[in-house]
Amino acid sequence: MIDKQLLRLLGGNKKYVVYTVLVMLAGSFANIGITACICWAVYLAITGAEVSAYIYPAILGVVLALVRYTATRVTGSLKDTLGRQVKKDLRERTYNKILTLGAKGADGMSMAGLTQVSMEGIEQLDLYYSTYLPQFFFSLIVPVILFCVCVGMNWQVSLVLICCVPLIPMSIVMVSKYAKRIFNKYWDKYTSMGDEFLDSVQGLNELKIYKADGEQHKYINQSAEEFRKITMKVLVMQLASVTIMDLVAFGGAGAGIALAIVGVMNQTIPAAAGIAQALFLILVAVEFFLPLRALGSAFHVAMNGASAGKKIITLLGLPDPEWGKNEVTSCEIALNNVTFSYDGERNVLKNISAEFPAKGMTAIVGESGCGKSTIVNLITGACRPQNGEVTVGGNPLESYARAGYYSRLAAVSYNTYIFNDTVKNNFYLANKNVSDEDIYAALKAVNLDEFIRENGGLDKVISEDAKNISGGQKQRLALAVNLVADKDIYVFDEATSNIDVESEAIIMENVKTLSGQKSVIVISHRLANVVPADNIYYMESGEIKERGSHEQLMNLNGGYAKLFNTQKLLEEGYKGVNV
Repeated sequence: MIDKQLLRLLGGNKKYVVYTVLVMLAGSFANIGITACICWAVYLAITGAEVSAYIYPAILGVVLALVRYTATRVTGSLKDTLGRQVKKDLRERTYNKILTLGAKGADGMSMAGLTQVSMEGIEQLDLYYSTYLPQFFFSLIVPVILFCVCVGMNWQVSLVLICCVPLIPMSIVMVSKYAKRIFNKYWDKYTSMGDEFLDSVQGLNELKIYKADGEQHKYINQSAEEFRKITMKVLVMQLASVTIMDLVAFGGAGAGIALAIVGVMNQTIPAAAGIAQALFLILVAVEFFLPLRALGSAFHVAMNGASAGKKIITLLGLPDPEWGKNEVTSCEIALNNVTFSYDGERNVLKNISAEFPAKGMTAIVGESGCGKSTIVNLITGACRPQNGEVTVGGNPLESYARAGYYSRLAAVSYNTYIFNDTVKNNFYLANKNVSDEDIYAALKAVNLDEFIRENGGLDKVISEDAKNISGGQKQRLALAVNLVADKDIYVFDEATSNIDVESEAIIMENVKTLSGQKSVIVISHRLANVVPADNIYYMESGEIKERGSHEQLMNLNGGYAKLFNTQKLLEEGYKGVNV
């Protein structure tokens, strides 16, 4: 019932579990003492003692009640501290892990799933640590203490009580395997429903346009119904296990109480002392089972937290990308006989060799699925080749410090993220020392300065997913942000897709200007954009079929020339239709 992997996640916070258990034990001893004081007072009453004799049990009872109260308050405070510290540490570790994974990302985990695990999952795991773990150790110790206290009074009663105690954890173990499967399914359904809901919200415009919102509504309802069913299974399992534990707890306590009463009736000890001892045994009989009963209730919370914890462990256990400590001195990038596969079966890139000089514009073109974006992933370090190597300045990419390499690299794509913040703060992400004048200069370079000045200036807040500006403005703003970053290597991965012709022309003009001083790598479906490139790689089915300048490739009259001429005819046809 204790997962060693989850226990290791606690790290230095294990001390809070120990402190909590010790304080809970102090409270339990105080509780036993209070019970003893009550029985002492009953004994005095039976024997007809004077009123002054009641002072001692009364004073001791008050002191022990204060100890009990203090222990309860301190236990709550320690559990709260443990929970807050665990959540803080786990969220920090999770966030740092995501940063460490970097461009590679969390394999097999969607954005919604990642958010749920790092937020709600850690909340559930907090209950495992702050509630279940202290109760587990406390429940193991208390019955033994009570047995040692009671065995001298009536060994038969004590033996019956201590023998019934293991039946509760046995019942927990009986349902644990089934519960583990249920909670794993529960968490899977929960994250799956979150993914589907996020997809539906993000694609709401498209659902409305295609009048598919009704079908999606049914799909979401079906997902919600599946989640409801698995939730009901969890509740049924919890109710059944709680019922079993109650039968054991109250049955065991009842048996002990019955034996204590029989002992008094048989008068095996003096009447007054026998009644007092019997009363003590009756009062503490329930205490044998209450800790384990509370553990059983906490067990179901713990299983939910453990299921979430497994996903956190999976995330934290993902291998870190290999990076070295060398500093980048030259920005010449090369792919040497690179072969890459995403699934280990089908090669997306086949024995690719390409050079990207430290200055100039290099383009990679080809039809969709030929492997262009995979090359970008290799250059940014998001993927590593199965064969061959990616080099920077003649040294393997993985030999460099990641922070040092990324300080030289900028990537602009069709979906570059603009944060829900002011224009100025988006620029500060790229360069925290950039001045307002430099920001406006970059905006002017992409023909956005007038728009920004007329719409709130640099304090204009960009809404979530840049909904309050057009697609072309968003991509031009992304380019401007990267211009102030002043990198040595710029990668443009379909940076002009799905935008207006004016925005496309502005972006490509800046790209060409950049290539006079920087290493610029352009990925584009539209071949008219790569005509000015110094070198063009034309790809088919994961292989580089042709290479050279635009004029050289056109003279070859191969795949590149055919694709270029086809696009040109189509564009001229569109112009004719527009006219």
